[in-house]
Amino acid sequence: MGEINRLGLSRELRLVVLGIFLNYVGYGAVLPFEIIYLHDGRGFSLGVAGLVVGSSTGVAVVTAPFAGQLIDRFGARAVATGAGVALAAGYIGLAFARSPALAFVAATIAGAGNGALNPSQSTLVATLVPPELRHRATAVSRVAANVGAGIGGGVGGLVAAYGLAGFVTLFLANGASYLVYVAVLVAVVRDAARPEPITGGYRHVLRDRAFVHLAVTNVAMIAVGWGVFTWLVPPFAGTALGISPQLTGLLLLANAATVAVAQVPIARLAEGRRRAVMMALAGWMFVGACLLVLAAGAGMAYAALLTAVIVVGIGECFHTTVLMPLVADLAPASLRGRYMASMGLSWWVGLAIAPAFGTQLLGVSPAATFLVAAAVAGMAGMSAVALERRLPDGCRLTPSPHGASPLPVAGRSA
Repeated sequence: MGEINRLGLSRELRLVVLGIFLNYVGYGAVLPFEIIYLHDGRGFSLGVAGLVVGSSTGVAVVTAPFAGQLIDRFGARAVATGAGVALAAGYIGLAFARSPALAFVAATIAGAGNGALNPSQSTLVATLVPPELRHRATAVSRVAANVGAGIGGGVGGLVAAYGLAGFVTLFLANGASYLVYVAVLVAVVRDAARPEPITGGYRHVLRDRAFVHLAVTNVAMIAVGWGVFTWLVPPFAGTALGISPQLTGLLLLANAATVAVAQVPIARLAEGRRRAVMMALAGWMFVGACLLVLAAGAGMAYAALLTAVIVVGIGECFHTTVLMPLVADLAPASLRGRYMASMGLSWWVGLAIAPAFGTQLLGVSPAATFLVAAAVAGMAGMSAVALERRLPDGCRLTPSPHGASPLPVAGRSA
């Protein structure tokens, strides 16, 4: 908390970050066990359990654009509050879902909440701080989410060992964590005045060439840095390299720990530096990580995979330090919700690509899979460099907070 205080963030934002941490503890405790709970605990077939979980994601994708409109009309605080209530209702409903029909209804409610929470929370964080502190606020909220999810996963594994009673407890606790978050929003966050609306809505967003370029670049970044290393590396490690599930789990833990440790220092490093270069570096780190996975297949095995997930974690920090603050800067204040929702949709698209297409290629040739991933990440890095020409002058650098003096960097633009 002392480090957070030194970042110059308000008490209001710090309490919101605490709420984010708590709801990610609950979410992290439930996420790995959703299908297991529905299959083993409630007796659903694996196919039905997968459809229930998948329906939640599908509803989130559909909900996100509508959430953007609601944010711009009613404010991020109101939409985040409604989303938290929906998530609480959905997960509490899943705790008591004894039939597939009830499970689908509960998952739909939770999915609607998830689709609305992500853009509203991003918008809220961006509006609770001045522009020169947005990258720090984003970094702190991301650390809270990663640490919370990590702790939740560990606690969830212990509680899930108690069978159905344990699963029900996890889902109820997750619902309660969202209600705590809602209470924080209602009690702590002031309802900010909303600017005059701009006509055009999403048409205005699509006419913003810099933003569209950024969103397309983000799809490629997410597909490799998040999708490939979440869904393709674990089965490759187990099937092709014979690495145990326990050691594979440690890879995921190493990635989360890297983000938790590196995110805030990288946010400080970014101050006064070119955002496009920071994003490009992330893409090229993903290239290197994919090549390290190939080296693991050539005989370096676990050490190479461990290094790869750490490199990916650092690359994630470079990318996320830039992304949402840049979206907030590009967006007119009255359309910020739509901009955030659109960028959130690009995340969902990127995350869908790896399991949908990557798994098919992985079954044919692991080497080709990670070479293609490296090529996509390399093109994303080049796209980030090209993006700089389209950015307004005032958006090209991560702002330096008053009194902060970034270290000089060779080639830094003025």
